[in-house]
Amino acid sequence: MTTYIMLANWTEQGARNVTDSPRRLDAAKAALEEMGGSFKSFFMTMGDYDIVAVYEAPDDAVAARFTLQVGMLGNIRTRTLKAFPEAAYREIIASLD
Repeated sequence: MTTYIMLANWTEQGARNVTDSPRRLDAAKAALEEMGGSFKSFFMTMGDYDIVAVYEAPDDAVAARFTLQVGMLGNIRTRTLKAFPEAAYREIIASLD
């Protein structure tokens, strides 16, 4: 599984309906599980982003589909980062020699 980090901000619509956010999170978790992925961590944050989520998906296409489906609902705007675990980081750096 590949790890992704989603940085999200509530849109005006999402902020207006923030009390529905836990239900929307549950729906997002279920949708990702149906695609073969899973959430690993979820945080409400203060600062540049309202939400940070770490999730796994089978591949980039599934991650893109999940992100698009969540974005289509209009409650959050996202930025997604593909994450490399420490072992992969070390392997990539070692291959530079």
